[in-house]
Amino acid sequence: MSRRRSLPYLLLGVLLVLGCATGGVVVATQLGHREAVLVLARPVTVGQELSAQDVREVSISVDSSLAVIPARSRSEVQGRAFAYSLPAGALLTRHILGDARIPPPGQAVAAVGLKVGQYPSDLQAGSRVTVVAAASDTSTGSTASRSSAWDATVTGVHSSANDQVAAVSLQMARDDARQLATAPAGQISVVVVHGGVR
Repeated sequence: MSRRRSLPYLLLGVLLVLGCATGGVVVATQLGHREAVLVLARPVTVGQELSAQDVREVSISVDSSLAVIPARSRSEVQGRAFAYSLPAGALLTRHILGDARIPPPGQAVAAVGLKVGQYPSDLQAGSRVTVVAAASDTSTGSTASRSSAWDATVTGVHSSANDQVAAVSLQMARDDARQLATAPAGQISVVVVHGGVR
């Protein structure tokens, strides 16, 4: 009787061993199918030509649906322009190279000149921000409590030679960009919001 009772446990043990072995083979196969691909080593702006210093190699498990650029193809893409502004660490794929694709329909790119203190020092292309413009009350000569704010994505940051003023390009809704263009100079601030970089 004891042999009959132990037989199901023995079969269960064999099945568990086989299942673990099969799972191990699957995991090992997936981990073994890694490929050296290119990612951005530093932020880039739309229209900028890709150089060797802009990218670095990483080894990842690649999804076949992604048009990643293998590290061995580095020389083939050097000199091609970026279609978007992107932050460091972004995976380099075929679709982000080519003709500029910003702004998309319904969007516009506005430029603002900001002094030190009006934007975070680590602001970069791809940062999600809120642009705040305070309105001056000319009747009292003071800044009124009313202000306007718009959501935007930074597409480029270009500092002056002395780093005192930065020209920040912002992609935002077309109507918001028009309103921003009428905001008083010197009363605009940029705040990085939750989510940081796209």
